[in-house]
Amino acid sequence: MPHRKLALLHTSPVLTPLFASLCAQWLPEVQIFHTVDESLIKNTIQAGRLEKTTVRRLATLVGSALEAGADGVLVTCSSIGPAVDIARQLYDPPVLRVDAPMARAAVRQGRRIGVLATLRTTLEPTSALVRTAALEAGRTIDVVECLCEGAFEAVLAGDTATHDRLVSAALTERMRDVDVIVLAQASMARVVAALPPGAVKAPVLSSPESGVRQVREVFGLGAG
Repeated sequence: MPHRKLALLHTSPVLTPLFASLCAQWLPEVQIFHTVDESLIKNTIQAGRLEKTTVRRLATLVGSALEAGADGVLVTCSSIGPAVDIARQLYDPPVLRVDAPMARAAVRQGRRIGVLATLRTTLEPTSALVRTAALEAGRTIDVVECLCEGAFEAVLAGDTATHDRLVSAALTERMRDVDVIVLAQASMARVVAALPPGAVKAPVLSSPESGVRQVREVFGLGAG
């Protein structure tokens, strides 16, 4: 049986090595290639919302990846997730959101779900995805949104210490009364790992690993 081929569509080049490593771990029998277009997220942040132009451009990029031989496409940016849902309707091969398995896991693990983000353009689509997952599962949930004001700007300025401090405070103080925490941006996962054991009371979910692992099932490769 010929190797399956997966295209990974990123909005930042810093994600390429992370997902290459995860694919090597969970999809060793799958050939992968990366497409990076930073303008998708930059334009979304500048506009403060996902614009139709960005949706069309994502759909075009997905089509180009499939024309290049991909058997499926994994989009690794949560901010443009709703555009992925639209692109999925246009093509027969699977077009996957990286955060979909995370949302389904959160709904299974608790009723009061915290969603943490440093960008409103990521917070809102992630919260909507969790609510959709709950609806599909027939579960009643409460979504507790938490926007870490100033954290994203700190990263842009090269001040990772401030970013980490703001995210840490949100995790340990503002997310105290939730059953499970969803990280809308995978970059926050390293902050969780740096906290003392027990500092965060609820389970914390991040999207990259579960997002890659879903490809195994979609491609018919087993659970892995």
